[in-house]
Amino acid sequence: MTKKEIAALAVAELEKLYPAAECTLDYGEPYELLIATRLAAQCTDARVNIVTKELFAKYPTLEAFANADLAELEQYVKPCGFYRTKAKSIIEMSQRLISDFGGVVPDTMEELLSLSGVGRKTANLILGDVYGKPAVVTDTHCIRITGRLGLTKNTEPHKVEDDLRKLLPPDKSNDFCHRVVEFGRDICKARSPKCGECPLNTFCRDYAKKK
Repeated sequence: MTKKEIAALAVAELEKLYPAAECTLDYGEPYELLIATRLAAQCTDARVNIVTKELFAKYPTLEAFANADLAELEQYVKPCGFYRTKAKSIIEMSQRLISDFGGVVPDTMEELLSLSGVGRKTANLILGDVYGKPAVVTDTHCIRITGRLGLTKNTEPHKVEDDLRKLLPPDKSNDFCHRVVEFGRDICKARSPKCGECPLNTFCRDYAKKK
């Protein structure tokens, strides 16, 4: 079975398992997703959602974030870890969105990567969820699971992204990555994967090796 065939089967099975492919971060405006994703670095989405509920109430507009007091913002984002770096980049990002992009989150990879604290993972999430463009978000779940399936031998996010873009249908790639997150939490866990009950085990190369 080729990698492309395995990818097609994985896409189909995960669609059955998780019909609603949704981002697990709570947000209303595109810039809020940008901020939430920045906070999610080295932090769980569940904790970020707790923090942003209060954060977005305190700073209800992009302008409010751009004009935020750094020390005060740090205290709000502190539960997410690396709070000094994250707070600083949130303010810089917000100021740049206003000064260079008219307050609108850009819709190209190049422009998104020019924003403070934004990497390819965040940029892909914005492109896929906000603008509906083909995107591959290579978080830890995606890297682990696609590696186990045999779709990639790489572990570096950008290389995994390149590998998956060659295998996943462009119109399915973004939703596939959302579903992989749920699948990684429920079944294909990092330490104790539930291989025996996994609906993907008939074509999983890692499971085949175990058998």
